[in-house]
Amino acid sequence: MLPIADDDDISDDLDVLVTTGLFLLTAVAEILGCYLTELVVKHQRPLWLLLPAALSLALFAWLLTLHPTASGRVYAGYGAVYVAVALMWLRLVDGAAFSGRDLLGAVVILGGMGILMGKSTL
Repeated sequence: MLPIADDDDISDDLDVLVTTGLFLLTAVAEILGCYLTELVVKHQRPLWLLLPAALSLALFAWLLTLHPTASGRVYAGYGAVYVAVALMWLRLVDGAAFSGRDLLGAVVILGGMGILMGKSTL
């Protein structure tokens, strides 16, 4: 017979999904704000792009306040998601192909996030 999940397990699963979604949104806001700024500074794009860049970076800062706690473990988890989102940005925006090292690195980093953010049974 399969074990039946109790309410705590369901709540824990939902917390992981919400936290991961928050990490994804935070990473996209950070990367977008920095990317738009880079376009203006390094590629002489229109100055008005600094407005959405500033709004995106303000959103990034606000989203950081919504993270579960300001602990090193949470920031390490966010860092793993940031790296994965940055690699997706590399592919989708910059048009660069993934290398084997990119893919392996993403798997290792996200696996580490799973270990860090997982429920401790020790």
